[in-house]
Parts: sequence; structure tokens; C-alpha cells
Amino acid sequence: MKEKKQLKIAGTIDGVGWNYMGWFHPDMPANASESIDYYVEKAKRLEEGKFDTIFLTDVSHIGPGMIPHYLSMFEGVSILSALSMVTHSIGLTATIATSYADPFTVARQMASLDKISNGRAGWNAVTSNPGGLANYSRTHLSKADLYPMKKEFLEIVEGLWDSYEDDAFIRDKKSGVFFDPKKMHALNYRGNYFSVDGPLNISQSRQGRPVIFQAGTSSDFMNIASKHADGVFLPADNLEDAKAFSQELKRRVELEGRSFDDFLLTISHNPIVGRTEREAEEKFQELQALMPIYRIPKPKIFGSAEKVADQIQHWYEAGAMDLLLLRQEHPSGFDDFIDLVVPILQERGIFRKEYESNTLRGNLGLPYPENRFSI
Repeated sequence: MKEKKQLKIAGTIDGVGWNYMGWFHPDMPANASESIDYYVEKAKRLEEGKFDTIFLTDVSHIGPGMIPHYLSMFEGVSILSALSMVTHSIGLTATIATSYADPFTVARQMASLDKISNGRAGWNAVTSNPGGLANYSRTHLSKADLYPMKKEFLEIVEGLWDSYEDDAFIRDKKSGVFFDPKKMHALNYRGNYFSVDGPLNISQSRQGRPVIFQAGTSSDFMNIASKHADGVFLPADNLEDAKAFSQELKRRVELEGRSFDDFLLTISHNPIVGRTEREAEEKFQELQALMPIYRIPKPKIFGSAEKVADQIQHWYEAGAMDLLLLRQEHPSGFDDFIDLVVPILQERGIFRKEYESNTLRGNLGLPYPENRFSI
């Protein structure tokens, strides 16, 4: 068995925040969700903290009761492409739902982001809600369709990413040979939901193909994730549930002939950190006072930097977490974590001091995916 890899850390940039009151804070630009300057500032800060990837959530259907961030926000691949030009090592992970997108378009979008960023793209492949289906002319579909459709979607995208073998493009001006047509492969996929000929018109990146994340808890989800995901999101309510979920995933991953050592267990938390417990409590109460009609629960990872580091280390060493995804509750959340907690985790040997690679797979410790036609 391989030596346990170091803890991985990612950060979700949520603009004005994923609560109702964050945009009221004097330190939060009210237009942060649509401010390229804000996203650039946060991306650079996360890279300074040696985070593995920037992570963007998405929403396909909104109404007036949604949180402010969801009412006015950037499309993920667009903003991540821009951020790729001001960063060099941190990953760039977008959320795109398989329930309403088009597999050929997603394959091309994500492969393009992967090439633009020199191998740093990731895709969070989720299903959607009925409102999202209504915005994409798919109201004829039911909840029972979502996972069978997702299975086809992932098979198509992965197949399209293998359209060209690694050495297909020769681009030799002297011989006049641009590419080797024997190393271009059509897909010719025919399913119940999608029909795609292929091939894709973009070559593979330095990391082979984007990293795939998935989220869910059902048996159908685990069956698909065990075959197609590089990492999954686990329930974060308590340690025992997360461990039980991970053990069932491990069983299914290994039934697919894959190594669980190359599979990332991801937990999402929104810690509030202070130099002391009291300082953390003051930041929490500061948020609560911004909009008295709304209340947020106290984060499960909360308190002084030492206490937060202890909590993270406990989950990591218990085998319930390989990658910690942070969301910023307080406007200083990323800065507090990077300045106060990261040095402790580094000192304990749990988290890196420097990037190991300039690709997302390299930093996550994931193997290079061999093209199916090269094997």
C-alpha cells in the first residue's frame, strides 16, 4: 500500500458568500460575485496558501429568495479561464450539471480550460433540480432519468477526451505532417439520451484529462462515482458517517478494478478561525448581527487556529478525508485560515510547503490517465 498522501486543500470562491448577510459586511465588496478583481485577489491568495484547487459551485435556476451570490454570479468556465492567466499551479474546478448541459460542449469546454491552464482543470459533475431542467428544455425528464443520463454523459465526455492519442499531433513543417490520422478516434456513441459521433477537436493536456469530482449519497451515485470519479464529496455531519460512507465507496471502487489510493475523499467545511476561541466567536457574532432576520449555524470546524488544526488532523488521520474544501463564511475566512492554520498543518507535516507539480493531477497525487486507444 502506498504511503498516505498529504492532506489536500481546496477553496470555493463564492463571491459575496453563500449566506444572506455576507454582502452587508464592510469588508465585502457588494458586487464581489461579478467582480473579476475580487476573484483574481482570492485566486492569488489561495495559491499563496498552496491550495490544490479553486472550486466554483453553480446554480441553474433562481428566484428572488435565493442567496445574493446566486442572483448575480459568473459562469464557471469563463471566470476560471480568466483566473488561469494570473495563476500558475493551483487547480481550476468548475461545476457543470449533467442533467441539462450537452456532453460534447462540456467535453470541449473542460478540455479547452485544461489546455489553457496547462493541465489544471477539474470538473464537478453533478445532477440538477427540476428548475434547472426547465431552463434547458428538459421538463419531459423525471428524477428517475437523472442518474442513467449522467452515466451516459460521463461515458461520452471521457470517450471524447480520448479522441486523440498523446502523440497524435506531429506538427512537423518540414515533412508537412500535421497529425497522424490513425491516432484520431471517433466515438460513435448511441444511448437512450445522447447520440454523439465525435471525435473532439482538441488534443489532450499535460495531465491527460481534467480531474472529475462528483457529489451524492445514493447507491446509484456510488455506482457511477466508483467507475468515473477521481474524487467524491462525503457527508460532513459527523466522522462516523463519513467513515462508513468511505468504506462502502472503497468496496465499490475496488470492484471496478481501481485502487482506492488513487481516489480522493472530499469534505466541505466553512470554518471560522481566530487567534483565540474568543476572536472566532466575535467573528461569528459579527456575521449574525449583519441581518438579524437570518441566522447561520455555527460551523463544525470553529475556534482558535490550534483547535481548528486539531479538528482537521483528526478527520484526516481517521481516514475520512483526503481533501478539505473550504468555503469562506466570514470575509476574512481564507486569510485567517492561510495565515493561522496552514502554518500549523505544515509544521505537523500534514500539508505541503510547496507545490509538487504544475498540474492538478500532479498536486492531488492522481495517476496520469492512459488513453484507452494507447493501451
